[in-house]
Amino acid sequence: MAGNLYTLMRDRALNSRDSVRFLKHLRCKINRKLMVVWDGSPIHRKEVTEFMQAGAGRDIHLEQLPAYAPDLNPDEGVWQQLKNVELRNVRCKDLAHLRCELSLAIQRLRSKPRLIQSFFAGAGLSIKS
Repeated sequence: MAGNLYTLMRDRALNSRDSVRFLKHLRCKINRKLMVVWDGSPIHRKEVTEFMQAGAGRDIHLEQLPAYAPDLNPDEGVWQQLKNVELRNVRCKDLAHLRCELSLAIQRLRSKPRLIQSFFAGAGLSIKS
């Protein structure tokens, strides 16, 4: 696994259409099969299921986590790193400033593929390319 990190930032809550748009974006950007680890939240389920049944399932494999399992979710490691390391002691004056600082923090984290890989190992997941 390369240890790539792809993100989608919104100023509002993510909805199912956003999830499908993001999956389409990933499918175009990454020209190979994808495994997406997701929480399977009911707010995303209908449109994502329809998208997968419409043919995306050939290129994308969804690995659903149990309903509440932060210890199994590699994304928790990403958020802990962003909050406790990359954004530690950062004070933002407004939402635009926070967005800018978060973007910079994500860029820094993207430059650390071994650390990103460690979040999967920390969740007990074995990833092979």
